[in-house]
Amino acid sequence: MMHLYKIQGNTIEIISCPPEDVPKGEYLLIQDQVAKRSLIVQVIDIGYANIPGILEDLLREATATEIEGRNIDPLKVESYVKMIKDAKLFTCKIRAAESNGELISDVSWIPSRSTSKIMRLSHETLVNLAEIGRKYPLPIGTTKTSSPFSIEIRAIDGKLNIITGKKETGKSHLSKLLVLGLIEYGAISLILDINGEYTNLGFNPDQTKNRYHNQIKVLTPGQNFKVTLAYAGFKVLSDIMRSVLDLPGTSAWELRRIWEYMAQQQAISLAQLNSGIRQVENEHIRDALIRRFESLVNSGFFTDNASESTTLEKVFTDIRDGGAFVINLRDSPSMVRQIVVEFILSKLTYLLESWIIRAVFLFAEEAHLYLRETYWDDIVTRMRHLGVFTTFITNQPDSIREGIYRQADNIFLFNFTNEHDLLTVSKAAKVDAETVTSIARGLPPHHCLVLGKVVNELPFVVKVKSLGVKAMGQTRFFFARD
Repeated sequence: MMHLYKIQGNTIEIISCPPEDVPKGEYLLIQDQVAKRSLIVQVIDIGYANIPGILEDLLREATATEIEGRNIDPLKVESYVKMIKDAKLFTCKIRAAESNGELISDVSWIPSRSTSKIMRLSHETLVNLAEIGRKYPLPIGTTKTSSPFSIEIRAIDGKLNIITGKKETGKSHLSKLLVLGLIEYGAISLILDINGEYTNLGFNPDQTKNRYHNQIKVLTPGQNFKVTLAYAGFKVLSDIMRSVLDLPGTSAWELRRIWEYMAQQQAISLAQLNSGIRQVENEHIRDALIRRFESLVNSGFFTDNASESTTLEKVFTDIRDGGAFVINLRDSPSMVRQIVVEFILSKLTYLLESWIIRAVFLFAEEAHLYLRETYWDDIVTRMRHLGVFTTFITNQPDSIREGIYRQADNIFLFNFTNEHDLLTVSKAAKVDAETVTSIARGLPPHHCLVLGKVVNELPFVVKVKSLGVKAMGQTRFFFARD
């Protein structure tokens, strides 16, 4: 039986005696029989009730000896004492209130200690109350009671999402589920794949083609993903030269002059750019431009051969009814990654501003490895309003700036044991620090704490379901696994 013990702020302490088994993350319903309304609370920590005299009794029991082979218990209270010793104290957070079968926002009242009835709240009941995943469900796994769990796909639309946790806990697995779910609803995703984990989403585990095969396009820079200078345009070239290749300002002005001349001649190409650079009179400027030009050519991303070039418009047209195009950055050097991402984000901005595409869901794995500092805020503000809805996936939460966490709409949090990592994630506006540090630390592999709009602001612990496609991304081992 559970009893209301203490309320402080939005924290409620509940005593369970005889002790009941209620794991962290589970929900309880505190029904006020008189007021005819209830509080919905979530267990975030479990301990023993600190009852006066317990320590003394435990010490006495540890040193007691039997007399003539019999325990002394003349009052027959030993079983009751043991039950009191095992009494549990559940620390809970108030998540919502309920009245007449509907969720209400008013949680400012206090339920009665004497007349309130406390019981476990099933996930099915809570999901129905909160209308989670009802209209546009995206199945992602099961709850702790093994009931199917879906999030609301519309709560990802137009939102900023973060998937984080330490290595081998299932982050990329979940992001792939989101990508495939978006495809089912006809959405378009762009994946910046730094480890080559998404390249086989179009195949079954046995390497046969699956139903997503024609909707997933894999582009590898330098191979089947090359662009011409004319398609890139001067702004993209200038951004790459200055931001990625550190071209000085004076050299940038000379680059503009060369480009304008090529445009007048209607001859924009690598060959013409090289020729124009070689004719620059100032030796220092010429050398600076030559070094950057050579880096540009060596990246293998730019070409003068129009037949082997790719346009994003063509890629989007191929998957206009729903799909994903994967930018495979696995074998690309750091500089090439930055060049490719600079190009993609600049062209995306143009395509969205021109309404050539309506919106795109961007999945960025370990974005700090290729995304320059000035793009972080741009992605979550201006580009977000244009129609780029970003999901960051990382095992280094401190690589994401604090401002991003504060603006995040949804967080999928896998296991962390490092205190610094937990504190970093707890800065998110969607959750209190106690919930993060207590629940996330004890999550088993492939379980995540879901926070935000996708669960109607009611945190849920979910076991992520199997993918059903060729996953990739598994850690390679030398010794065989059983």
